[in-house]
Amino acid sequence: MTDADTNISALRTGHDRLAALVSRLTDADLARPSGASEWDISQVLGHLGSGAEINRAIVQAALDGKQPPDRDFNRTVWARWDAMSRRERADGFLRANQVLLEQYESMDAGTRANLRIKLSFLPAPVNVATATRLRLSEFALHSWDVHVGFDERATLAPEATGPLMKGTGDRLGWLSKPERLGGAHAVIRVTTTAPDMVFALRLGDRITADPDVPDEPDGTLSLPAEAWLRLVAGRLSPRHTPEGVSTTGAADLDLLRRVFPGY
Repeated sequence: MTDADTNISALRTGHDRLAALVSRLTDADLARPSGASEWDISQVLGHLGSGAEINRAIVQAALDGKQPPDRDFNRTVWARWDAMSRRERADGFLRANQVLLEQYESMDAGTRANLRIKLSFLPAPVNVATATRLRLSEFALHSWDVHVGFDERATLAPEATGPLMKGTGDRLGWLSKPERLGGAHAVIRVTTTAPDMVFALRLGDRITADPDVPDEPDGTLSLPAEAWLRLVAGRLSPRHTPEGVSTTGAADLDLLRRVFPGY
């Protein structure tokens, strides 16, 4: 199974799980706070639904050999979803995400291997594996935002955690706020479980991660892989930190939460 296959399968599993929950939600449920501090449950679903609509248009443009939609298209989509009622957002998410998934699933092996997709925020077109991993990251974290609104102990979906850990250092540059370190520098050895990984988190003027772990780091951080992904996405508050997370030395969770404020 290729990385693209794995990502698409994880997106399907995650959609089916979230759809089962969303289909049971009442209007009062849709108004509940989510794991995203400024959004209720319906607004998270609206974000996922509008994202699905935009992603589908981008992928279709790549399939047709055309330029992707411009920023004005995105703004039009966002405005329409923002104007929806809570129930319309929930129902619209179920439809839009299903259509995007069917588009991914319809790609044959050659298309999954060879198609290049132009994303406005990246300098060069990416393959299907990269595009679907980016969507999986968005989908998994915002799905957590919904699930945690009903279960404080919710975790990221296990089928998404492994694929997302493969790109663990790719987005630290824009997820992090190095200015909040106050000029401090440190190298932290991060050890994760499920999957088991060890890597260096480098805190400084730039925040990076790489496999070159020093023998004597400035601190250590041990935690489940899904908790690491939530930490760097601003979703590991004390209330939502699982048991067994441990730190030493410069690996201060409160500091890391400030450095990774989320979105």
